[in-house]
Amino acid sequence: MSDPRLSFKEMCAKFDVTPRTLRYYEYIELLTPEKEGRSRFYGATEVARMTLILRGRRFGFALEDIRQWLLIRENEGTEAQMRHWIDLADGQIIELIDQQKQLQETLAELQELRDLTAKSLG
Repeated sequence: MSDPRLSFKEMCAKFDVTPRTLRYYEYIELLTPEKEGRSRFYGATEVARMTLILRGRRFGFALEDIRQWLLIRENEGTEAQMRHWIDLADGQIIELIDQQKQLQETLAELQELRDLTAKSLG
């Protein structure tokens, strides 16, 4: 029995993305759905890739980094992909820690300004 396939509309609904986003991911070769006439169908591989793409986006990775990472699995295998993932994750962790620090500083500054303004009102 073959894997169930999702239509374009079903794929958008499953991942809560716009048609434009899904078409763009196809355009930049992150996804390669099966085509039957004008219809697109997404099998288990494409669903798994979409899960990884959206997870990567949530972690703040650029689409090009995600594309390269997915290509490594196709061309070099799972172990190479995992090694590359570790390198990407290490860099992103550093970036997110820096962003967190900046956000904490901004929040503290905003809270201080808010408190001073409230105090001046009496």
